[in-house]
Amino acid sequence: MRVTPTAIPDVLIIEPNVYKDERGFFLETYHEKRYRKMGIDVTFVQDNFAYSKNNVLRGLHYQSPNDQAKLIYVIRGEIFDVAVDVRKDSPTFGKWVGETLSGLNKKQFFLPVGFAHGYCVLSDEAVLQYKCSRLYTPGNEKGIIWNDKSLQINWPIPHPIISKKDLHLPSFKKIL
Repeated sequence: MRVTPTAIPDVLIIEPNVYKDERGFFLETYHEKRYRKMGIDVTFVQDNFAYSKNNVLRGLHYQSPNDQAKLIYVIRGEIFDVAVDVRKDSPTFGKWVGETLSGLNKKQFFLPVGFAHGYCVLSDEAVLQYKCSRLYTPGNEKGIIWNDKSLQINWPIPHPIISKKDLHLPSFKKIL
């Protein structure tokens, strides 16, 4: 397994060992002891499974209080996954990083507590799973509008399909 820090060092790209042969492949999507040894000292308590069609953009979502760390990976298809630092005392507050995750590259994206999360679907469809360190609490759900000008996220799709709820999220400046 290889773990690589991003431009925001707390956000990590994980490339698990993949064992392939003529029958297919095998990989561990999570192994608590190994992940802790690599610096991901988080207890995950909830797994989520999502399906989205091409050009769907979900996010940018986070929870506060009861913030969640997340470990995201794609089972089928391809997404562009984004993490925005919303930790007010962080030197990278308001900065973002993105990574292409797919069923083929098998990369994982780790977001510690204090990050807003969003993704857009690049393939015809995408199936992804992600682990969360805290249970989802509807009353603590927060968000930032996907196309906030101050964040300048370079989404790789020109005309995303966005839920009505996500279209009405506040700007980054309003969450300050």
